[in-house]
Amino acid sequence: MITVIDRAPEPGQSQGLPLLPDISYSELALALLGAFCLGFSKTGFPGLAIVNVLIIADLFGAKASVGIVLPLLIVCDIIVFPLFRKFATWRDILPLLPWCLAGIVIGWQLLGNINDLTARRSIGGVILLMMLLQIVRKYSAAFLSQLHDSVSFRLGTGLAIGISTMIANAAGPVYSIFALVKKMPKDEFLGIGARLFLLINILKIPFNTNLDIINPESLTIDLMLLPGILGGIFLGRRLIAKVPQSVFEIFLYAFSVIAGVRMLFF
Repeated sequence: MITVIDRAPEPGQSQGLPLLPDISYSELALALLGAFCLGFSKTGFPGLAIVNVLIIADLFGAKASVGIVLPLLIVCDIIVFPLFRKFATWRDILPLLPWCLAGIVIGWQLLGNINDLTARRSIGGVILLMMLLQIVRKYSAAFLSQLHDSVSFRLGTGLAIGISTMIANAAGPVYSIFALVKKMPKDEFLGIGARLFLLINILKIPFNTNLDIINPESLTIDLMLLPGILGGIFLGRRLIAKVPQSVFEIFLYAFSVIAGVRMLFF
């Protein structure tokens, strides 16, 4: 059963939505904003997906949010995949895939054995770590590009991707550092990333179902949030060449640090 967190009814408050009475129209609007950010992120502003993770976790609870966000991610991946499929092959993801799967299994065990408060703090910690990696990637690119690509580096990267994507659906910055060390051209980076995350997100479905965080109620919420996803992709593709990415990065860093600290400590 999914319920909105910390929601106290007040006199005259809306009865909520017919399909999900626990969710009010204002809460749906906030969730749609998160879905919009997720769709927008897939068009060239990858860090913006973290906004969706934080909003959904705050509204529905940390563990439930993992199951709600996953199908939305898969919808985004399926829509965006054809745009980048020509830049890579399935063979290109093999160096990372076994370690990613091992990380998913570890993340599944962790998520299944913690309560919602611990899950909330774990997501907050993962978000802050991802932001730190994003900043390191941006401002220490020269140093990172000198790191040696080795079996141990691929193992560590794959495990980090698997664990962070299973616990918080947030592994983009880890993959970005991997691509930097591998000196991937931009098109190859997009092509391999599109294939890798489409596949591992699909493979996460049985694990989320086993934890009962993907269920009929979570899928109903996903259906209600689809317009936000589609709107974000539609608008993002039109704005990507017109809006400086630095504007979004400043907002992203500030929002993620504040929200990550809030989830971790409050």
